[in-house]
Amino acid sequence: MSVIENVEPKLLWHYFDAIRKIPRASGNEKVAAEWVISVAKELGCEYEKDKTGNVIVRKSASPGHRDARTIALQGHLDMVCVKNSTKEFDFDSDAIQLVRRGDWLQADGTTLGADNGIGVAAICAIFADDNLVHGPLEGLFTVDEERGLNGARSVSRKWLHGQMMINLDSEEIGVFSVGCAGGRDTNLTLPVKRTSAKGNKALLVKLTGLRGGHSGIDIHEGRGNALKILNRLLYQLSQIMPIEVACFHGGDKHNAIPREASAQLVINGSELRKFKSQLNSALQDIQQEFSPIEQAMQISVEEIAKTDCKVLDEKSQARLLSLLFALPHGPLAMSRTIKNLVETSNNVAAVTCDSKAFNVLMSSRSSNMKALGATLDKLAAIAGLAGASVEQPKGYPGWMPNLDSELLKVALATYKEVTGKRAQYQAIHAGLECGLIGEKFPGMDMISVGPTIKYPHSPEERVHIGSVAVFYKHIVKMLEALA
Repeated sequence: MSVIENVEPKLLWHYFDAIRKIPRASGNEKVAAEWVISVAKELGCEYEKDKTGNVIVRKSASPGHRDARTIALQGHLDMVCVKNSTKEFDFDSDAIQLVRRGDWLQADGTTLGADNGIGVAAICAIFADDNLVHGPLEGLFTVDEERGLNGARSVSRKWLHGQMMINLDSEEIGVFSVGCAGGRDTNLTLPVKRTSAKGNKALLVKLTGLRGGHSGIDIHEGRGNALKILNRLLYQLSQIMPIEVACFHGGDKHNAIPREASAQLVINGSELRKFKSQLNSALQDIQQEFSPIEQAMQISVEEIAKTDCKVLDEKSQARLLSLLFALPHGPLAMSRTIKNLVETSNNVAAVTCDSKAFNVLMSSRSSNMKALGATLDKLAAIAGLAGASVEQPKGYPGWMPNLDSELLKVALATYKEVTGKRAQYQAIHAGLECGLIGEKFPGMDMISVGPTIKYPHSPEERVHIGSVAVFYKHIVKMLEALA
């Protein structure tokens, strides 16, 4: 029996239980899109699918409301796929394993996909319930949101007929999003030269136990970046004893703060005790620095077989460690107009390597497009000093708040009606598809709402079950008020 069987609202959880079984990593949403189409067919709704994989479903108004304004409900099909290194799990085939702890639902060692599976399930539930009061509805299901809002980027300008859209991708009940940051990625390639190792002891050093999290929503909390911390340790050790770096890697998704990192090193066997002592001493300083935010940070040193693998030559190693040390991570500026809002940030997201080069992926965000451009220039300048080449693909725009929005006023009034409490609204330091959709459909009145979801983009992701019921009732009441 599913841990969410008979949980209210039953229709919503029924559809979430279905979609959590479908592999839907960014770029691999084909089956999920076909599932949405199967739901539309079952309900007798019109639907279309574009070449990118986006799906739109249309439902007629409830009796007596055919002249009401068309309202679009929007969510994305893909999810961030991150797991603990000890968890055996294949995101291409395995169903997410649900775990309920009191009024919270999470997955067993992986991301849950409540971001944005709950929003998708809510749209399906609304379309399935013929007892609701609403005007004409459009359900827009986009793909590849998590890698840069790519599905929203390709939505046809002819698809949406309404001038109001409710995005279902926010993550705090009773706090509506009315604006968001824009973002762009930076890819650095640092060419390196390799040579034979002088030392005779090969080691695998792993840093684990960090919390990770969303590189926009969680960036202000000061969580540790595994890549930055491990590099800092290696940089400091390289100043006091000879170490030779063969490989350094970690991180995965551009929008997730790296939780784990590892490096393959070669040292002189006679200095192994000194190496471990210095490493542990330096780590203790960092653990104290990040306490109490990071309480499970740990490092391991494993002796491995020495192979013919080449290590970086002296100059290449110095350039790599210095580059990773210099690249900024975390908030770079706070908003000067909205209290406690991060304006600009950078996430050092992933490092990979091969025999000829090291590659660094970063994600920058800002609600100020001029500041975002300056941040990308800064990253390019740092890369240039290290001799690295730079690629900075086109990003996505921000969404400017409209505090005179009719939809916002309706959302505030209906939330008070449903809960007896006042809701709040905010701009967020994360990318929402509202920015791109607003650019395609000028004048579109938009708001983003959602249940309480904690720690998205990490295996700690969880959704508050009670907040899902409130979230759903609120959307239903909004649609009724707008009909």
